[in-house]
Formats: sequence, C-alpha cells, structure tokens
Amino acid sequence: MAAQEMVDHKYVYDFAEGNKDLKDLLGGKGANLAEMTNLGLPVPPGFTITTEACKAYLATGQEPDGLAGQIAAHLEALEREMGRRLGDPDDPLLVSVRSGAKFSMPGMMETVLNVGLNDRSVVGLSAQAGGNDRFAWDSYRRLIQMFGKTVCDVPGEEFEHALDEAKRAKGTTDDLGLDADDLRGLVDAYKKIFAKHTGREFPQEPREQLDLAIRAVFESWNAERAVVYRRQERIPADLGTAVNVVAMVFGNLGPDSGTGVAFTRDPSSGAQGIYGDYLANAQGEDVVAGIRNTVPLQELERIDKTSYDELLSYMARLEEHYKDLCDIEFTIERGKLWMLQTRVGKRTAAAAFVIAGQLVDEGLIDLDEALHRVNGAQLAQLMFPRFRLDHEFEPVAKGVGASPGAASGKAVFSSDRAVELAGQGESVILVRRETNPDDLNGMIAAKGILTSRGGKTSHAAVVARGMGKTCVSGADELDVNVPQRRFTVAGQTVNEGDVISVDGTTGKVYLGEVPVMPSEVVQYFEGTLDPEATDDPLVRAVHRIMTHADQRRRLAVRTNADTAEDAARARRFGAGGIGLCRTEHMFLGDRRELVERLILARTDDEREAALGTLLPLQRADFVEIFRAMDGLPVTVRLIDPPLHEFLPPLEQLAVDVAVAQERGEDVAKEEALLAAVRRMHEENPMLGLRGVRLGLVIPGLFAMQVRAITEAAVTVVREGGSACPEIMVPLVGAVQELETVRSEAEKIIAEVVGDSGVEVLIGTMIEVPRAALTAGQIAEAAEFFSFGTNDLTQMGWGFSRDDVEAAFFWRYLELGIFGISPFESIDTEGVGRLVRIAAEEGRAARPGLKLGVCGEHGGDPDSVHFFHSVGLDYVSCSPFRVPVARLEAGRAAVETAGSDSR
Repeated sequence: MAAQEMVDHKYVYDFAEGNKDLKDLLGGKGANLAEMTNLGLPVPPGFTITTEACKAYLATGQEPDGLAGQIAAHLEALEREMGRRLGDPDDPLLVSVRSGAKFSMPGMMETVLNVGLNDRSVVGLSAQAGGNDRFAWDSYRRLIQMFGKTVCDVPGEEFEHALDEAKRAKGTTDDLGLDADDLRGLVDAYKKIFAKHTGREFPQEPREQLDLAIRAVFESWNAERAVVYRRQERIPADLGTAVNVVAMVFGNLGPDSGTGVAFTRDPSSGAQGIYGDYLANAQGEDVVAGIRNTVPLQELERIDKTSYDELLSYMARLEEHYKDLCDIEFTIERGKLWMLQTRVGKRTAAAAFVIAGQLVDEGLIDLDEALHRVNGAQLAQLMFPRFRLDHEFEPVAKGVGASPGAASGKAVFSSDRAVELAGQGESVILVRRETNPDDLNGMIAAKGILTSRGGKTSHAAVVARGMGKTCVSGADELDVNVPQRRFTVAGQTVNEGDVISVDGTTGKVYLGEVPVMPSEVVQYFEGTLDPEATDDPLVRAVHRIMTHADQRRRLAVRTNADTAEDAARARRFGAGGIGLCRTEHMFLGDRRELVERLILARTDDEREAALGTLLPLQRADFVEIFRAMDGLPVTVRLIDPPLHEFLPPLEQLAVDVAVAQERGEDVAKEEALLAAVRRMHEENPMLGLRGVRLGLVIPGLFAMQVRAITEAAVTVVREGGSACPEIMVPLVGAVQELETVRSEAEKIIAEVVGDSGVEVLIGTMIEVPRAALTAGQIAEAAEFFSFGTNDLTQMGWGFSRDDVEAAFFWRYLELGIFGISPFESIDTEGVGRLVRIAAEEGRAARPGLKLGVCGEHGGDPDSVHFFHSVGLDYVSCSPFRVPVARLEAGRAAVETAGSDSR
C-alpha cells in the first residue's frame, strides 16, 4: 500500500493547477508563474516539479517512484499545446529548466536554457526562426555552456576563455559582433571542452538533457554557494527547491527581441516610477549576469512602444494584486511580450520603509501590515553612518547606486582575498567586472561591492540588496583587470590594497577613505531631526511605523547602560528604563586601586575603610543615572565578575615582583598583592567566586552597594526628582543565597529610605540553569527576574563564549549544527525552554512577578519575538538597539494578534 501511495503521489503540477499561496510546494517561482497564468497574463506554458520531489531525491539519491512518468505526461501535454516536440529536428520545442525555492535565492541555484537543442535540431531552430542561423547557433552555444557548467561541473572559465578568443579573432569586444559562422565554430570549441572534462560527447538525446538538468537543479540546493546564502539569510536547509520546466521564448532573435527586468517601484529608494533594465537581442541570463550593460527600462518605449505599454499595464496589475513591490522578468520575442517571472521584490532597508508607508497611503495595506513588511535588521541598517562630503572629495567614477550605504576599505579583486583580509580584521571592497554566484563568500566578507558592469538588476545588485551590503554596479569608467589585481580610471591606477570608498546611494566611487556622519534616521532618534518638518520620505516613514509599533507592542523596552550619558542617549532612542546597570564598570580606571585595598584588607577596619571610600563614589554614579532616567525604572546589578578581573594577571605580576626583588627594590606592597592574587586564583573563575558568592564571602560589599543605590535614590527624590531603583542579585542558584542578601538589604533600605517615599524592589538575575529549574522557590524571595541569557547560554551549553566562537563555531555553522550562533539569537529549544520554565513557575509562585531579559538577546529581532511569546514584561539591550527592539516588539504583537484571529 505504501509503495502504491508513493507511485500515486503528485510530484508535477501544470501552471494552471497552482497559485501564489503554494510556495512551500511549488517554490516561489512556480507559485507565481501559476498565479500569473491564472490572471491571464502571457506566460509561456510549462509545469513545476515540487519541492517534495527534490527532498525525496536528495534523501535517496534517486528520483522518487512515479516522477519520471509524471514528467513524461506533462511534457507530452506541453508538446501538444505548443504543437512541437522536444528537440524535434525539424520544428523543435526547447525548454528552460530553472530552480525556484520557497524563498528567493537569486543566482544561488541552477538554470539551464535551450534544453532540447542538438546537432540536428539546431538546424530546425534556424528554419523555425526564418533562417536565422546566428540565433540558432548562439542558442546552442549557450546550452552547452550552461549545461556543461551546471550539470557536469565543467569549469566555466574555460568556456569564457573560448568566447573571449573568438571575439579577439573577430576583432570585437561584444558577443553581438560574432556571426553565425563564428558561433558555429564556438559550438565546436565548447564541445571539445565538454568532452575533455566529462569523457563523453555532449548529449544529443533531448530527454536525457532534460532529466540531467532537472537532477542538477535538485542537487544545486546543497551546492556550497546555496548553503552559504541560506546561512546568511537564515533560510531553513530542509525546504528543497522546485524545478520549473518552461517552453522557451527567445529574446535573442534580433533587434525586435530582447529581455529585461522591471520593478514596480525603485528597489533602492522606494520612489514610485518606472525602474528596470532592458537588453535587446539577448537572453535573460545576460541581464542578471551583467555581461553587457543594459539600457534603462524607459528606453523600451522608444524601441517597442506596444510592448512597453503592455508591460506597464501588467506591472500595475501585479502590484495591485500582490499589494507590494513586484520584481518582474520578461522577454520580447519579435514584438510579442512574455512574462517569465514575478515575485515580491528584494529591496533596500530604506525602500522597505518608504514603500510600506506608500502602500498604506494608497489603501492597499493597513499599518499592521506595514509593520509586518519591515524588520529590525533593516532598521539597524538605516542607522549606519553615511559619507560626509563637506570636504573636497571628487568622485573618480559613477555607476548605478544599486544598494545604499557608505563603505570604505581596501580594494580586492577576488572573493578568496576578500575572505582572507576580512578574517584579519581588514575592511575590504570587492571589485569585479561582474559578480557571479561563486563570489558569494567574498560578498559576505566585504563592506561593499563595486562592479564595472551590470545595473540595478545584475547579480551583484540583487544579492547585495538582499544582504544589506553597499553596492555600486555598472561603473563602466573602470577598466578592471582581475588577473593583475587592479583597475584604472581617469588615468589613475588602483592596486589591490589601496583604499577606496563607494556610495551605494549615489553610485559614486572615491579614492581613499571618505569620513562618515550619522544617518538621518539616527538624527531622528536622537531628536535633532523633526519628522514633521522634514521632507525626507524615509524619516517620515520610519517615524510613522515606529509610532505604530509603540502603540501595538506589549513588551516594554529598556536599555543596558552604566553611565548617565548612555542612559540619556537610550532615553532619546525610546528606552523605558534601564534593565541592566553593571556596577563593576564603576570600579575600573582610577578606582582600581581602591578595589586592591579592599582585597588586601586583613582586618575589619581596613575593609570598612576601603568600603567607606568606595561608597560616596558609587552613590554619585547612581545619582547621575537616576537623574538621567527621571523616574523610569533602573535595575542595578550588584557586582558580578570575580575580583581577579580588577587585579593584575598572576603571571605578569609574579614576573614583575621577581625582577624588582632581583634589583633589590622594596616590593612589600607588590608581594602582598601577589599573595592575594595567588590566594584568589581560580582555574575557571567564571564558575567560581563571583556574583552572590562574592557578596556573601566579603562582608559589607553588597551592603555598601545597596546603601549607595538607596541613598542616591533618596537624594534625587529630595531634589524634587523621581527614582525607581531595582536591586538585582546576580548568579543566584539557590533561594537561600537570595534570602540571605535580601535580609541584609532590607534593613539598610528601611534605614535609608525613611519618609522619602522611595520604593526599592529586590530581585535576581536568572543565569544559572538551577535557578531556572527552581524558579518557583526563588520567586518567593524575588520581586522580579531578569534573565541573563549570555551566562544562561554559556552554562546551558557548557560553552565559554570567549573561547568557543573562534575555536569551532564556524564548523558547527558549516555542518548545520547551528543555524546561527546561540549567543546571537536565543536557542529556543534549550536555553529558551529554561526561560519558559522559570517564567511559568516563577509567576505561579508570585503572580505579580516582573519578568525581563538583559542579555544581548534583548536586542536580537528573532529573540524579541520569543520573549514576547513567553510573556516577559520587557527586554533590555544596548542603546543603539533600542529602536530595533521597539520595532520588533510591535511586530511580535501584530503577528500574535494575526495568529490568534486565525
């Protein structure tokens, strides 16, 4: 029965059978081809092989039972519809075989065009095209090149060398300069290259070509560049790709044919208008590869007004239907317009916000949906600085501003070199004639990308926009010489290692490093740019969406701040309090000597004297912070790290003392310090005498800090201000530890507060797994929990963050053990479960228990959504991440409401 079910499983769908909501099954490309077909748009006929077929193939290395028969049946139906047979010698049907995953992965997987051509059908194709031999042999050489590289792993550069040699022999720099005889010779050269690397002749059987191409697309899901891209974009590895088999239409039939890419709005800025690229007498891959520089889409009106007008009507219809920016691929075959693909287009961070606001104004979406259309990662990109050009900086070249941003770095001319230098901490700009999918690692490593070919729809532009990388493409003034690792422009030579700067907004290229200035979005958050007074559409859109996010979010957002300056900045950025004020930072610098006195104290009097000196210093620090927050809650963590962090390293101190002794110097003080350091030395200090343990071992230490905090709060209140201190006891693993500290603290608080009206909460940091598992007990002695997810992750996994990230995380990411570092985004299944257990059991024991998080995860977009789902009251993060957390908290609330309504 099971075998019969496998045979009967539907693996192939005609375009008319699908729709845009079947992306999991048909992939994004297949689902959207089906949607356009159902809308009545001119889509070439074809069918889609599902992602389930791909997953079955990858799991076993064989096509699932029934797939071959289903492909044959759909191919037969396609042949009937087109009135041609695949590879027929006299009147051939040719097809394209293209990948299409659920999420767009531009250029990362395989495409093979012109499948069905062979030594016989190339003649029939020429006759079909009215005796156009050049077109037929151009199509054949493209098939051998694509098939050889993608299906049989023939080195692509060998085909490129043969093409360059043919152009040199003809005295042309353009593919269009080759005639039919040249291309026939090129086909012969390509066949020899194919045979040399594969040990067989180029396959002449059309169905064999089709089957091998389909398998190659399946296998490209696990190609290195696809894996790297998925990791970069956080795309799950188990989705698989669909395969689309589509009847070929030809843009390389002559000057009345061509191919292009169109956007319904500018994907860089969000501005409304006509944006895209067109290339006459070309196939689609020529546009995205950037092999020839395109013309702006508006030129199509002059070249072929009928097709241009028809295209604009389809663009408007698709945007209204999808209610979003659409990215469209099309081909014109002798004046006939064909729609080859549409998808919700990749856009820059700025365009995402601007377009979301525009669509609200146009009544296509509401503000909740606008909030869903943007994300915290995009907002973070908008907060990056931009070039300050108030000095004499003259650009040496100008290309297309393909992906905004300001980037300076050393010019490099290969992806491997980009990765190498970036790994050494260098900032690099990857410079290429055009990029291809094999450049992905270098594009990830680079601060910016610069190409001399291509436009806004080239591979470099599309991938850079998706990654949020600065990119300038099509700077054709540059003469890029990759083998010699240099480019020349305006009579100047830039060698590898020379610093250049690229502006992805204007498309300008500068020599040297250009200084930067804060972005307008940061100025808005700082309060120096009035969103109501500016005519900047981006600032207005950010303000509008952030306002809605604040209205919708349930989670409060606090900041991690240790100084009054950080606190004030975070407040301007929208923080509703301080979730973590680290007191250990107040013991550094000039105060380190006072800590040494505390550690070296041999008597109660000496210890009390040291604490008495520290008390007013701590109090003054807290006064400034409470003033800056002016009545907002401030969670102060009592001293957390081991005291050895305030002392000289043992080895260095021992050497210094020995050298001084050898010289006969008086080193009594240094010897005492060395003895104390040795006494306190621990093999694993992060799991040793620190946090609450330190407070219990050194009498008076926590008491001094509690007194300083409380006195500071009372001082601010008596000045006429307001203060809401929350005292957090770190590293608690047992309720008895907290009870002991709390008992002493409550006596001090009662003594200091008097009639001031100051209320002081006492809680704990949940960062030890045992604390999470005994949260019900601990909650009886705590008025709040704050999850320290950095330490909770370290202890939960048994990792030392300082050691393991460089040591082996790269391998774990490569093997797929991690999708992302658990220190970057919360491990919801393990560490997250500890958080959930502690939240539930803590609130069961104390229903009014306040819950927050103050680890670095508090500013991570995905983690914020998890903390919302767990029911925490607030997240806390660094000041610059406060806007990101605010936005994501709003998005989490909207998504939860949408899920509940469903």
